[in-house]
Amino acid sequence: MKLAILQPVLVPDLHDLATMLSADQIVYQDSEQWSRKGRTHRALIRTPEGTDYIYIPVMTKDKKKPIHEVRIDHGRNWVEPMLRALKFNYSNSVYYDFYEPEIRADIEMGHNFEYLLDFSLFLKKRLLQFLELEIPADIQFSSGMKEYTSDPDELADRLEAEVYYQEHDARHYQRQGQNQSELPFKHPEYRQHFEGFEPYCCLYDLLFQYGPESFRIFDELV
Repeated sequence: MKLAILQPVLVPDLHDLATMLSADQIVYQDSEQWSRKGRTHRALIRTPEGTDYIYIPVMTKDKKKPIHEVRIDHGRNWVEPMLRALKFNYSNSVYYDFYEPEIRADIEMGHNFEYLLDFSLFLKKRLLQFLELEIPADIQFSSGMKEYTSDPDELADRLEAEVYYQEHDARHYQRQGQNQSELPFKHPEYRQHFEGFEPYCCLYDLLFQYGPESFRIFDELV
């Protein structure tokens, strides 16, 4: 059994997707303490200068709480800046006009969510629908698991996983296991809307540029 031990992210990237598609079981570590260095509240997008983050502010009093207890700070205007960032950086992409109304509606739905995790799960579900993708793995959240431990090696043993993967480049906020395996992943290089290529942008980058043709990139993942 292949296990993926991941933290929830605001919008997945291609490495996240490859990890999820490679796993038989996924454990989302929503009971771990929230970290500003993580991607639970932000996602990388392409810009003329390289890359930048879109993000959602969280309540200051919640920053030391578990991820599943962290609330969105609706006292700050974050919806319009996020939409402006997407428009400024992606309006010339091939499929931006096609998906923009629905993406806009999804982001504006954030006003209806109290908790960051619930909103990020909503965005992921919608994005996978746009990309016509399903994640076949069994998904569990650590906050609801009796056998959960923050030690990745011990968790893999308890779940009888022969192989386990963790989030990429997450050593600053995710406890690293000694026995973790490296996903056999080479980031596909695809046509972006600015000169050059920047890897690890969130899946909005691919969606706006390739739309229903995104499957051509998915075929290169693993």
